[in-house]
Amino acid sequence: MANPYREIFSAPGSKAFCAAGLIARMPISMTGIGIITLLAQLHGSYWLAGAVAATFALAMALIAPQISRWVDRYGQGRVLPGVTALGVGGLLALLLCSHLGTPDWTLFVSAALAGFIPSMPAMVRARWTELYRGSPKLHTAFSLESVLDEVSFIVGPPISVGLSVAVFPQAGPLAAAILLAIGVTAFVMQRKTEPPVHPRSTEHHGTVLRQRAVVILLMVLLGMGTIVGTVDVVSVAFAQQQGQPAAASIVLSVYALGSCIVGLVFGTLKLNMPLPKLFLLGALATAIAVVPLMWVNSITTLAVAMFVAGLFFAPTLITAMGLVENIVPAAKLTEGLTWMITGLGIGVALGAVVGGWVIDAYGAQAGFTVSLAAGGGMLLFAISGYRLLQNSTLPRTLATH
Repeated sequence: MANPYREIFSAPGSKAFCAAGLIARMPISMTGIGIITLLAQLHGSYWLAGAVAATFALAMALIAPQISRWVDRYGQGRVLPGVTALGVGGLLALLLCSHLGTPDWTLFVSAALAGFIPSMPAMVRARWTELYRGSPKLHTAFSLESVLDEVSFIVGPPISVGLSVAVFPQAGPLAAAILLAIGVTAFVMQRKTEPPVHPRSTEHHGTVLRQRAVVILLMVLLGMGTIVGTVDVVSVAFAQQQGQPAAASIVLSVYALGSCIVGLVFGTLKLNMPLPKLFLLGALATAIAVVPLMWVNSITTLAVAMFVAGLFFAPTLITAMGLVENIVPAAKLTEGLTWMITGLGIGVALGAVVGGWVIDAYGAQAGFTVSLAAGGGMLLFAISGYRLLQNSTLPRTLATH
């Protein structure tokens, strides 16, 4: 039986841009937690650390779609080097300010500037789309990218925290800045696989958010991100409550592992089902999968419930990306993909904030009600937008696209 993942790398340059993209996306998972670890050590204030990290995350969420709009208009090679230089410069300025002990406002300004980080997962997916548009191989490529997203969030935070604790406080974010510079440089040097700039027609001006189908997908992914952000903070609190704080990292890895395994398997399937229906079923399964979290009473049951909760995350994300590729004009593809990733990121931040508040007020286990509510909201958007997605997409299935 042919290996579909081996087949997608038969295209010249595919291995190189995929590897460079993996390096360049690592800072997304390393920077926020690195800033928190850095400032918590130097200032002893988790409020300041969290506020500066939130400033970075919000800036990145707002700026990344605009960067992608520029990329769609002018090309990756012309846009990415300049904006990456701004982001790296802002991050280095933040590290310098923390070292010199400058006023707190300089940390916030630097963090906002550091938000000029391009959405590299979207940039890589745009290259895969250019290679395999209209082919079943694109589904496999999107599956691989979703798994690599998970891998970066499994590997990145421990590296960043470990460097900042074991070497010096600025080491984690500094490593993120270096990886960003190296990864993006290697990525843009590969001109042969860079997507061409597609001409825009008159009706294609403005943001992709004018398309209601894109907004539906964005809201569903925001709900998925909220689930992730909530289970992250609740798992840490629950492990501490059980007297096993170190177990939190294992539990979170189990969640990501479940998503990775099913994502890889999903990439090999040829399902004869329209993408909107597949997306609706994925949203339903994701919402149902968080229900067992309500009966967690030990680290063991938490690990099992987290594994189940993560099973349908990657397939639903993969299908969402396939829908974007189908719905959005080619001239706006990078922006459309970036909004999906941005929706996830905003959801993660929202889940962490709301989940943290519920934990402080009602205890660790109560935090899982936020995950349940996010799953319900996500499912409502998926159901209400089903007809719209059907009408917005071409008659395409995983077996034929």
